Amino acid sequence: MLQVRIEKFGTTAILHCTGRIVRGHEAALLCAAVRQNASRVILDLAEVEAIDAAGVGALLSLQAAGIYLQLLDPTNAVQEVLRVTRVDTVLEICESPALSPLRSENSLHPCYVPG
Repeated sequence: MLQVRIEKFGTTAILHCTGRIVRGHEAALLCAAVRQNASRVILDLAEVEAIDAAGVGALLSLQAAGIYLQLLDPTNAVQEVLRVTRVDTVLEICESPALSPLRSENSLHPCYVPG
């Protein structure tokens, strides 16, 4: 099951995702993102246990819809799927500035999170 908690800062929406972004549950993410009418969406993936092909497709659909999409703090399991599918070369993946000193992955870079 996927739960999405939303924070809005002007034209930026942060979607804090918890659970799994998998077939049958990815629509919750799509609906939550599109309803925000935000030009920039940050998906906080720090509490996402898993993502499958349907979930990856949902991420790509959001970007294709013209939403500036950033993936924030993906778990190791999610990072691996993004790497294997090469989606990490298409979507911006970043970490919250507070976690920067704690992480050693070179694929992540800090991003500004409103607040």
